[in-house]
Amino acid sequence: MKSIKSITIYYFSGTGNSRNVALWLSEIATENASKVNLINIAEIDRKNIEKPEADSLLIFISPVHGFNYPPIMLNFIAHFPKGNNNIVLMNTRAGMLIGKYITPGVNGIAFYLSSILLLIKGYSIQALFPVNLPSNWISIHPGLNKKTITFIHEKEKVRVRNFGKKIIMGKKNFFTLLEFYDLLLMPISILYYLIGRFILAKTFYASSLCNNCNLCIQSCPVKAIIAVNERPFWTFKCESCMKCMSNCPRKAIETGHGTIAIFAILFSLFVLTPFYQFMEMNFYKPENEFLKLIIESILFLLFFSVWYRLMHYALKIKYLERIIVYTSLTKYAFWGKRYKA
Repeated sequence: MKSIKSITIYYFSGTGNSRNVALWLSEIATENASKVNLINIAEIDRKNIEKPEADSLLIFISPVHGFNYPPIMLNFIAHFPKGNNNIVLMNTRAGMLIGKYITPGVNGIAFYLSSILLLIKGYSIQALFPVNLPSNWISIHPGLNKKTITFIHEKEKVRVRNFGKKIIMGKKNFFTLLEFYDLLLMPISILYYLIGRFILAKTFYASSLCNNCNLCIQSCPVKAIIAVNERPFWTFKCESCMKCMSNCPRKAIETGHGTIAIFAILFSLFVLTPFYQFMEMNFYKPENEFLKLIIESILFLLFFSVWYRLMHYALKIKYLERIIVYTSLTKYAFWGKRYKA
């Protein structure tokens, strides 16, 4: 069987996991005399996308955010021109280590939704392949140590290279579909896309260590960080790719765990409680539960946005800034190991 002569790899990467997978595939393709076109979708026009060569194998690589591809990759696929090329979908999902065993992350609906979009456009799916690289989401869990990161990378690089050799020869791979539990996460994935990602976008802030180098603003893949009151300010466009936090040279970017907890208490007491009482007295019916959830979410985002702006200005006050910083878990060495692939 002859190997594929042309491969186009489209990737999105925050801290470097997906970029590394793209590079590993590029290496194995070059070794097998295939021409490779490597494209970082954060650096191109994602609405007016150039149509790929008709005989090129197309590979899409992206991390999993909230059990789905992040909006930047989903929107890219949605705007992708029609064609009939073979497609390989890959993701980098949160791998952890237990002893010498790499625990797999979760795909969620990333492969399902993207496959449907591409099939509608006329493409054929050749393979689906997840890569279990170290989780970088230190806003949610402690960072991994260097030894663990190195071990996972070495093992997964071998998997990716072996997979690459097979797909270059035209072989198919759909073993990941055996992880049928992915579909059970669809409600969480939808809620993350509609609500969760906007909440997480408002959890980042820059401490007094920030010297306004603007590296986070300049390097943000989705241009989600702006300067407000001479300080980095995270907008709702943020996709929590963690690039800013991982690459800040002064480790000035933190997650506001303490401020989130305080807000949740205040919001529950002074907004949700009166809201529930109002709903019970005037509109409660079992069929209104979904409507209630939607209204709760809108209220939460509205008030949390105001809270975030207040916190942003409070960071200018030395004592308040110290309180905010020291109630952030990412401040502490046991938790906040910045991740770089």
